[in-house]
Amino acid sequence: MGENGALVHARDLVKQFGDFAAVRGIDVEVRRGEAFGFLGPNGAGKSSTMRMVACVSPRTGGDLRVLGMDPERDGPRIRARLGVVPQQDNLDSELTVRQNLHVYGRFFGLSKAHVRAKATELLDFAQLTDRAEDEVEPLSGGMKRRLTIARSLINDPELLLLDEPTTGLDPQARHLLWDRLFRLKQNGVTLIITTHYMDEAEQLCDRLVVMDGGRIVAEGSPSELIGRYSTREVLELRFPPGEPAPEADLDGLCDRLEVLPDRLLLYTADGEAVLAAAHARGVRPVSSLVRRSTLEDVFLHLTGRTLVD
Repeated sequence: MGENGALVHARDLVKQFGDFAAVRGIDVEVRRGEAFGFLGPNGAGKSSTMRMVACVSPRTGGDLRVLGMDPERDGPRIRARLGVVPQQDNLDSELTVRQNLHVYGRFFGLSKAHVRAKATELLDFAQLTDRAEDEVEPLSGGMKRRLTIARSLINDPELLLLDEPTTGLDPQARHLLWDRLFRLKQNGVTLIITTHYMDEAEQLCDRLVVMDGGRIVAEGSPSELIGRYSTREVLELRFPPGEPAPEADLDGLCDRLEVLPDRLLLYTADGEAVLAAAHARGVRPVSSLVRRSTLEDVFLHLTGRTLVD
């Protein structure tokens, strides 16, 4: 195992593509049994980091240990104990749902009887038992995603890597997938998740790092990060299109003010009190909303932009 019993231990990890540094010297430690997140926009270095951990992309510099081994020396041994869910589903669309699991299981040298039993168990876990003999192509996006996750579990991995697991799914499919991942974690599987969905990171991750431009800009649990970098509440004010936002009239009312193209965000401990004070100063927004702070606010504070820019 890695230092301090960590399943993944990285120090000053670097990934270079020619002159471009995708990952610029990051330190990461993933503990057994936790769900660990890499949060950040496209191009932040999340997927490059995941590919190094998955032993499919060699590091340019720094130290990396996965399951206590060096990916450059022990890649095949590490991969045998990993589950990997890629960003894009790469299922065999000409095979049935069950056959996709059987064929993948045979790659690991598992016996036919073992793969058959494991596939039945995983189809139940993924809620695909009634589609087991159907071909993959007509399945919905959510079903394909669940099958990809089921397939990644065929070798009983200790560590499951999920790269943007719910991109493109509707809310219902996302919540079903979250439930499956939560169950895996309860069963002792360690999860590493990259995502650019803030609510996903808040729901799934015990700890996470926020990446931007190949570097880690913050680390902690979702609640720790919100407590450190944001306020308890946020007041959102929207004004008529084309009308300048009255920033000057709000001076001194909140801890921090963020100006977005379509609204103002006022960071404060008490959103209703700030809204009342703004009204008293003659500020008349088209709409107002008081909400609790989220990781989106943390990201905005750390990087100066929303995640969907």
